[in-house]
Amino acid sequence: FVSLRAGEVNLRTGPGVQYPVEWVYRKSGLPLEIIAEYKTWRKVRDWDGAQGWVHQTMLNAKRTFIVTGNATRTVTSKAEMNARPIARVQPGVVGQLIACPEASDYCRVEVEGFEGWLPRSNFWGVLKGESFE
Repeated sequence: FVSLRAGEVNLRTGPGVQYPVEWVYRKSGLPLEIIAEYKTWRKVRDWDGAQGWVHQTMLNAKRTFIVTGNATRTVTSKAEMNARPIARVQPGVVGQLIACPEASDYCRVEVEGFEGWLPRSNFWGVLKGESFE
């Protein structure tokens, strides 16, 4: 996974500027999954399943996530359902992933200055079973 480096990034139908722009992302930090590589181009997939090619200079290694679903989600003080709430986040909100411990249903996240835990099922930006510290 990577994130968008710039506030305006073209998603192209193929790996080169000669290919048409299919979509323009307009928010820095959005998470994308790399699914293929060709020279300096990366084929990516977004949280909605859209796929296309982005030049590697438009991508950042910083891990981010996007809140999914239709409901407000709660960031908690511990990786537990009944832990103290830290913040409530709306669908579409983007934040930074800090850690996803092995065998945990939660990841440590930071959203607009609030740091806490969010269930993996509430966002897109990690592979099933993926862990990192």
